[in-house]
Amino acid sequence: MNLENARIVKSSLAGGDYRILVIEAPGIASMARPGQFIHLRIPGAEFVLRRPFSIYRAEKGKISVLFKIVGSGTRQMERIEKGSRISVMGPLGNHFPQPRSGEIPLLVAGGYGVAPLSFFARTLKTKGELFVGGRSKKDILCLGDFRKAGWKIHVTTEDGSLGRKGLVTAPLDERLASLAAKSDRTPVLYACGPDGLLKAICRRAAIADCKAWVSMDRHMGCGVGACLACVHRILDDDGVEHWGRVCKEGPVFESGRIVWPEQKNGSR
Repeated sequence: MNLENARIVKSSLAGGDYRILVIEAPGIASMARPGQFIHLRIPGAEFVLRRPFSIYRAEKGKISVLFKIVGSGTRQMERIEKGSRISVMGPLGNHFPQPRSGEIPLLVAGGYGVAPLSFFARTLKTKGELFVGGRSKKDILCLGDFRKAGWKIHVTTEDGSLGRKGLVTAPLDERLASLAAKSDRTPVLYACGPDGLLKAICRRAAIADCKAWVSMDRHMGCGVGACLACVHRILDDDGVEHWGRVCKEGPVFESGRIVWPEQKNGSR
């Protein structure tokens, strides 16, 4: 982990309420792996704590983050000018594991959850498929990254403004059924997005008897596992529940280890 007084290289519009911030941070960029995040102290913001952001890209001494303008912190980030300085801590957390031989990677994203999956896809030798969903076409991002890399893309929007109307789990279910019928390749799921999507992916992995890795998003205080602000119930190697720190043991967890609240009642 590095702490760098980094320089802002570029701030650009990614579409809708989304922006991309490019930061010159060579130490962090050299160590970053897909699924990890950085902790930013946003200059000019009123709050004291840093804010976590998934790493969208890490190359040539620079890191990029993709964010949505939703509050005072991200609005302040929108105003950051090229050449200004920002305190960056990272890379933090764990990362997505590579697929095993014979597995086909299916990446499932909701909104800007596509950012770390884009970073991940760029590192994979095995091409897979992207399933990305959002409320409207304004929430569908990074498609060009996957097209350039030669991935097959499935897009859904809840209002039907882009791709197929409905939830992203619909085309995913069809693909899982197709793979089960052929039985020549085993799917492995990677997901990033809101909890509702992550729960759905965990359920499907259990039904399909396949691996799934999900990146959880939680409010964080310290980002290094000391404050316990981002804990979630997970299972250890012996199947015993304990509080796992999303910033430290995560943010990427194997789906079978995550304990969702409804599981207390025996449902999945």
